Order: sequence, then structure tokens, then C-alpha cells
Amino acid sequence: MASPSSPSIYDGWTREELIARLTDIDHERARPKQRPPSPKFRHNKVFQFSRHSRRKIALKFSYAGWEYGGLAFQQMRATLPTVEGVLFDALVKARLIDPEQGFEGCGWERCGRTDRGVSGAGQVVSLWVRSTQVGGEDVTHGKNDVSVSNVVASPGDSVSSTISTSQDSVLPGLEFGFDEDDLETAPINSSLPAPTKDRKVIYEHDYLAILNRLLPATIRILAWSPVSDNFSARFSCSYRHYKYFFSTDTAPGPTLDIKRMRVAASKLIGEHDFRNMCKLDPAKQITVFKRRVVSAEIDPVSVDGNGNGQYVFNLVGSAFLYHQVRHIMSVLFMVGHGQEDPSVVTNLMNVEEGLESGATEVVDCKPEYQMADALPLMLWDCGYPEGELDWRTTNGAPLRNGGEVRSDLYQQLHAIHSRSQVYTALNDHFLLAASRFHLPQNNATDGTPSTSSSSSASKLLIPLGGGTYKRTSQDKYVSLLRRNRLDHVEVTNERWRVGKGLRRDGQF
Repeated sequence: MASPSSPSIYDGWTREELIARLTDIDHERARPKQRPPSPKFRHNKVFQFSRHSRRKIALKFSYAGWEYGGLAFQQMRATLPTVEGVLFDALVKARLIDPEQGFEGCGWERCGRTDRGVSGAGQVVSLWVRSTQVGGEDVTHGKNDVSVSNVVASPGDSVSSTISTSQDSVLPGLEFGFDEDDLETAPINSSLPAPTKDRKVIYEHDYLAILNRLLPATIRILAWSPVSDNFSARFSCSYRHYKYFFSTDTAPGPTLDIKRMRVAASKLIGEHDFRNMCKLDPAKQITVFKRRVVSAEIDPVSVDGNGNGQYVFNLVGSAFLYHQVRHIMSVLFMVGHGQEDPSVVTNLMNVEEGLESGATEVVDCKPEYQMADALPLMLWDCGYPEGELDWRTTNGAPLRNGGEVRSDLYQQLHAIHSRSQVYTALNDHFLLAASRFHLPQNNATDGTPSTSSSSSASKLLIPLGGGTYKRTSQDKYVSLLRRNRLDHVEVTNERWRVGKGLRRDGQF
């Protein structure tokens, strides 16, 4: 027995409706098939840096050191990226420098090298970057006044003068502050007349906006400045200012004696030999260790009525040796903790008989001791002679409504700061919760060291800053000047010369 057929969609259609449907089907079959449009192929044009003008500028920037393996670029692959490596990649991506020429090709110079974990709030680098401006032309841009100088054309080709329009048309939708077509447009002739009211003003690239869009939040460009051709971020610098943050509460153990630390710090001022308060790098073959300290002060940051809380060690000098600041801070911790007398600073700088007034002995070889932690250290500022720099935050282009360009950089950093305060509050409560079940090794209520047995045990814990400590292996603390000494500088340098030095030069 046959099963009943399923209902059709055409059940109930009239004869005329069926004929109209068949006619539509015939028309669809007769219509030629259309192929989907083929994707447009765009040739990747090679960007010709030699066809664009360059100018020398200085960049002032900040970075969170704990995120990086140091400031300086490293040839060998490292676990963490370097600040210079990330900044260089951003400049390359923005097509402001030629990656084929490397650091030397753009004349890269840094003010001060910071090591892994050390931060910077006012680091400066100088380099040659691509510019919109034509060689030797001075242009002023009204209210924001960006004068164009020290601009040169690359030899062998015409000079580019890419024209950017008003600022609010640049920021929202364009990649790198200018679109790809703008990058690939052939440069126009460099013999341009002076700007007039009838033609658009040529504004410089907005270096801050371009780079900060490409960089991570842990690196921020704060300002840029045009500089002369012979300006050097390193050699033109007149002083470096470092800050080291620490707390008087070095629990377990007694609180730090700020007065003793200040006495010791005052002995650093002036020109001294700091070979015993730095790390010797024999590869550099340094023989002169005299450096001038302009200022060495310990200032409160956030303290209570008893003087306990957060302090900062402000150290200003013309130049510094490798790890010098961290070694100085380690000695100050030993003084503040009561393990050393402030006079130890004078003795450490007395590398020859009669070199330091008030010294009780000659210390021509460095005693063994560990330098302070890197986290609390910051390169705060780099100073330059008056008139060398003219820091700017925009390229001078006005908004269409006539207002000034305002960066949201401060708001970005303020948001990071607000989040860090939340972490601080959380850690405070973790400590509070633990204190309900675990007794801390308390100090005396007046801030003086406790006389309990736990206090004598704390003598074996040497504070190193940032909540870190060094426990000595001896049952009794050994005075810094009575410890084992490292080899003399001349011996260390000579050993490197006849060893690694010869192998590096291919002579052995």
C-alpha cells in the first residue's frame, strides 16, 4: 500500500500562479553568472627614506623598569625586552627611522644607562628622524609656535614635505599619525616658497601622538625638542638626578636612623674616587673613578609624626659609574641600620693615603658587599645647559575649532597611579590579616631598636631596599672594612686584557 505523499509548497496554487513561477525560473537560468570581484592586489612599495628630509631631535620619556631587561638594546636574545629595543621598533613602525641603518644610522645617543629593574621618569635620547620640513626653513605656527630649524635633506634626492592637516583630522583614524597613501606619495620638490595665507602650513609630524599610540603603556614619550646637529644626549648633559625610595620600617629589625644616613650622605658631596662604591666592568677598562656629586639629600615622601614612613634619597651628579647609586644606597642602609658608622663612607673613598680628610685607613680594594635592590631606583631627570632644548608636546597644528591640542597622557598615567593605590590597599590588608595570627618582630614604640633577642638576630639581616634583605652567614656581623677584599682595579683590568680581551679581538 502506497504511503501518502508529503504536502507540496505549490498545493493550492492557481494555474496562472504556476505559469508565472515557471517563467521566473526560466529567466533566472538564462541570466549569465557573475563571478565575485577579484581582490585588489596592492604592491608593497619599499619606503625610500633617502627621499625624505631628516631633523635631529631629543625625546624625553619615562618607563617602568620592572617590565624590562634594562634600558640599553642587547644584541643577544634576552628573557625580557629592553626599553631601547621597544622604542626603536616603534620608531621603525612609524617610518621615522630606517631599520636597515640601525642605531648608528640614526645617530642614537642616550643620556644615562639604567639596568634591569631600574625605572626612568626623565630619560633622554637624541637621534635623527624623518621630518616634514624642508632644509633650513624657519616656519612659525601661530599660537603654539613650533619653530622649524636644524632640518636637513638626505643627500642624493629631493626633499619630502608631507603636509598634515588640522590635528583633529589626524588623530582619530590615521595609522601612525598619517595614512599609508601619505607615506607612499612621492616627495614633492624641495624649493617651496615661504608659507602664505593662501596655502596650507606644513606642520611637523606629531611625534608624541605617533609614538605613544605604538608604544606600550609602560613607556611614554613626554616631550620632544629640536636640537642642533652637534647635540648629544649623553655628552651635552650637565647633570643626572637619581631617586631611590625606601621606608624606615625594615621589619624585621630596627627602623632606619635617618639622621645617621644623612650624615653619611653629606660626605658624598664633591669630587671623590668611587671605585669602592660601584661595580667594576673590566671590558670598559676604566682607570679613572673620580666623579662629582652635586647634591646628596634624604627627603621625606610620606611620614608620620614620629618621622617614620617613606623617604627618598636624591642624588645629583655630573656622571655616575656602573651600579654606583645602588652601591651607595647599600652602604647608607648599613649606616642607618646601625651596622656601620657614617665615617665608613669617607674611608671607602680614601683609596690612597691622605686622599680624604678624616679617613682612618686606606681602602684601595673594594670590600665584598651586595648592592641595593633595583626596583626603588629611578632616573628622575637629565639636565642640560640653558637654551640647548625647547621641549614641546605637540606639532603646533591647531584644532578646527581653534582650540589647543590637549594630550590625554596625564590621564593615562593617573589611571595607572590610581590602580597602583588599589594594590597598595590590598597589600596593607593582607598584612593586617596576617598580623592577627602571626606576631611581627616589633620595634620599640618610639622607633628605637628593641632590646629583645629578636633584635640582635636582626643584625644578621642587612636591608637592601624594596623589601629585600641579605642574611649573613656569620653568627656575628662583620664590619664592612674587615671583610674580604676584591682584586685591585689594575689586576682585574689586566686579567681581562690578556683573557677575554684578546679573544674578543681575535688575537688569541
